[in-house]
Amino acid sequence: MSAVAQAERQPAIAAGLDHDAIVIGAGMSGLYQLIKLRELGLRTRVFEAGTGVGGTWYWNRYPGCRFDSESYSYGFSFDKELLRDWSWTEHFASQPETERYLNLVADKYDLRRDIQFRARVKAARWDEEGRRWTVELEDGSTHTARFLITAIGALSAPTMPHFPGMADFKGLSFHTGMWPKEPVDFAGKRVAVIGTGASGVQTIQEVAKTAAKLVVFQRTPNWCAPLHNAKIPPQEMDDIRARYDEIFKRCEETFSCFLHTPDPRNTFDVSAEEREAFLEKLYGERGFGIWVGNFKDLLTSRAANEEVSRFVADKIRQRVKDPKVAELLIPKNHGFGTRRVPLETRYYECYNQPNVTLVDSKATPIERITPGGIRTSDAEYAFDIIVYATGFDALRGAFDRIDFRGEDGVTLKETWKDGATSLVGMLQDGFPNMFMLLGPHTALGNIPRSIEFNVDWVTDLLRHAQQTGATRIEATEEARARWMEHVMDVATGLLSMEVDSWMTGVNINVAGKQNRIVARYTGSAPTYRAWANDIAARGYQGVTMG
Repeated sequence: MSAVAQAERQPAIAAGLDHDAIVIGAGMSGLYQLIKLRELGLRTRVFEAGTGVGGTWYWNRYPGCRFDSESYSYGFSFDKELLRDWSWTEHFASQPETERYLNLVADKYDLRRDIQFRARVKAARWDEEGRRWTVELEDGSTHTARFLITAIGALSAPTMPHFPGMADFKGLSFHTGMWPKEPVDFAGKRVAVIGTGASGVQTIQEVAKTAAKLVVFQRTPNWCAPLHNAKIPPQEMDDIRARYDEIFKRCEETFSCFLHTPDPRNTFDVSAEEREAFLEKLYGERGFGIWVGNFKDLLTSRAANEEVSRFVADKIRQRVKDPKVAELLIPKNHGFGTRRVPLETRYYECYNQPNVTLVDSKATPIERITPGGIRTSDAEYAFDIIVYATGFDALRGAFDRIDFRGEDGVTLKETWKDGATSLVGMLQDGFPNMFMLLGPHTALGNIPRSIEFNVDWVTDLLRHAQQTGATRIEATEEARARWMEHVMDVATGLLSMEVDSWMTGVNINVAGKQNRIVARYTGSAPTYRAWANDIAARGYQGVTMG
């Protein structure tokens, strides 16, 4: 019997409840969780703020948006038929292709009948007596369910800078994470891009092709490495299909679920000639190998990091003709790989074009947005379009934007005032029956691989609750404390912990997030899964059920 048919035969929802489960978000994690909840026979409602499915791949429509994980390592692995029938056209798929893929998943499993679009969640409150969550939408409607599952993503809360005059600009302006569905024509236009993180780099590459004038306002340069994308011809796609089991097994084994994993050697275990040859090889290969497939001490040894940083800096100098511009593009305040590394396609060559100008926003800060453009401390620029590539309030930002209230009305924001906590990134004591699919301290990296594991883990926990008759599930304080001790331990000694970035909880555009914390799980994905699986194997030790 199909999962859909099984769901239709289930008994009515518990008295007084609108649903058995509510899921917030219809991105990859929300879609897969809906599929798995139907298998349990749980009547589920998904609330999605957008008008379509896809999450990240629905909202981020900016020019140049694409994977930096290999496409065939990124898609869902649970459906063999889907793997057989779907063909990726590029090694690193673009946003439109990925959105089509996720719509195909929604179509195949008839998911939209359980999804309410244009439904942004405003608040969620736990009722101890009724053992239920009440979810309030921005339209004022309320909905109840026994279980609440957040599928709101790690990078889904866009942040804007706070320049005076932003509302006065007479031209077009967009944040990369809230891009319009209608195409934006840059041809012949004067364009500003503020920010040079991953989305800024991808946008700049595309805008530079047609804009009459592109001015990039860079506050902090990032280390970028070549993507080396290419089309996938049919014969190669057939070969990839034949290797899917091998591909996904490789992703399970690697540190961060990519097809790349650290080299077992230390940087100075080899001769200078061999080291240079190895780095050249990585720089010439597809994807994240130069970052996550480098020497194993890249992110722990200062000398090793300096050596790799030197190599990449020399590459930038070779690619950018103006030495002064090249030096501006080379980070001086952090080493290679200690922040998220954007992958690029001829990004550095953009600065050799006569229509592209780089402005150092630290040396000459933006003072205000004017009706006609941007004024810095030493110049005024006229623009038709301003693009804010200013990133996201990462990891917990999407949680902070919803008023979650657990036991005794305590807010999640108050619980996390000194930094987010969790049990394996998925449960928080004080918030019964709430499960976070991509909560703080989840294994990051190639996100869909983490999504599938986390959804399966939550589903198995709920199945166990069904079998035992439990209607209340909560992490214990002791188990959460043990996990957080592990989270702190694995972060010790990492060079990335000495750097301001979203990965250390720093965001200059968000009040109260100017100090570094251990904001994420920095251990390996296999270690993360071992912790979570051990909890399950011990009969969910550390989780109370009743």
